Amino acid sequence: MSARPLFIGGTSSNAGKSWMTTAICAWLRGRGVRVAPFKAQNMSNHSFPCRDGGEIGRAQVAQAEACGLEPERAMNPILLKPNGDGTSQVVVNGTVWKTLRAREYYAHHDALMERVLEAYASLAKRFDAVIIEGAGSVSEINLREFDLVNLGLVTRLGSPWILVADIERGGVFASIVGTVALLTPEERSLLRGFAINKFRGDVSLFDGGREQLEARTGVHGLGVFPYDDSLQLDAEDSLSIARVPRRSAPPRARTAIVSLPRVSNATDFRLLDWAEWVGSPPAAAYDFIVLPGTKSTISDLEWLHRSGMAAWIVREYARGATVVGVCGGYQMLGREVNDPGGHETGADYAKGLGLIPAETTMAATKTTRVVTGVTATGTPCRGYEIHMGVTTRDADARAFARLSDGTLDGVRGDRVLGTYLHGVFEEPAVVADVFGVELPAPASKAEHYDRLGDWFAAHGRHLDELF
Repeated sequence: MSARPLFIGGTSSNAGKSWMTTAICAWLRGRGVRVAPFKAQNMSNHSFPCRDGGEIGRAQVAQAEACGLEPERAMNPILLKPNGDGTSQVVVNGTVWKTLRAREYYAHHDALMERVLEAYASLAKRFDAVIIEGAGSVSEINLREFDLVNLGLVTRLGSPWILVADIERGGVFASIVGTVALLTPEERSLLRGFAINKFRGDVSLFDGGREQLEARTGVHGLGVFPYDDSLQLDAEDSLSIARVPRRSAPPRARTAIVSLPRVSNATDFRLLDWAEWVGSPPAAAYDFIVLPGTKSTISDLEWLHRSGMAAWIVREYARGATVVGVCGGYQMLGREVNDPGGHETGADYAKGLGLIPAETTMAATKTTRVVTGVTATGTPCRGYEIHMGVTTRDADARAFARLSDGTLDGVRGDRVLGTYLHGVFEEPAVVADVFGVELPAPASKAEHYDRLGDWFAAHGRHLDELF
């Protein structure tokens, strides 16, 4: 028996496809449907390791959680991790395959489509429904012959689909009508309707707009979905990362997060909702400076030196600030980063900030794993590793944490801390340990996804006609 597919496409990037896919997964699970998420090709530096090995995009992890499933590689068979120089690291079935430019990547279309269809088939034979997320806009007609992830996949699978538009961006009428006008007859025959996302205010005010869109497109309006800031999901890409503090900084916890050009896994800091992202040396003083993960440690470390941010961080540390580094940020805190094999960039060396007694050498093999442990101060912690470097601490350096397998992670010194553990600051106890800020216990993820499914059901229309 093969699963029923449903494809979620968008009029643009950041229209809410990931959000809508997650909501539909939660809604179907609440109705007793065995459902799984799928995204053929994701472009994101925000990823997560699967327990069966390899890495996939964070959005598909959230969708798996909404389905009550363990994330697996088949849910995101191709992950493109941009390097910032016109190339992307291509991860296929969880493992680094090649680093390619766009034109080189398109030359592998047929072979990659085979991997996509194999992954989809693996899910389709095990579940009742597969909710498929598209990428960017579905109407990039200049790239139609290379399409692996949008309507080219829809027509191969014969999947019904819906179109999501973000009303906050403006131009919602033109984006929906224009997208439908660009469809082929086959693509149009599979379209079930459109959804208006991120509406603020009185939803009934858009009734006339929905009716006009239905008349012009000939398909149902599937709902006008209100913006709800109490529902937060993992961001798929940098467009979705909240960069503005949501509250005032607690006493003695003014925090700056360095906005690296190739930042990765910025979701690590969503609990630090008082933090400010800074991309140039600010005049303000901070109690904490955070260096996040990066897709390219050496390139972003060179940027730190060129931009004056490196000198600013060292000055602020000398003044009394605490400096925290995660993954690539941890590597930058050491004396130097070496890449003799050219695994990351063309440069084979970069001078570090010299704030911790450690050195890093890049390696060809990527470490991807989920871990648990205890910090040096006795706080239980958990997180995940995704990195290509090996960091060697001086023998007398104090580790940040001891992991459950007995290995030591990171360095914790006087007002400086480095760790390879993404996600460790998503633990309120670790935030309290490091930043001295007590946070309320978060709602359970299951409760969160239940609310998201209810949100979709409450505002959706014609839902029984989706498949």
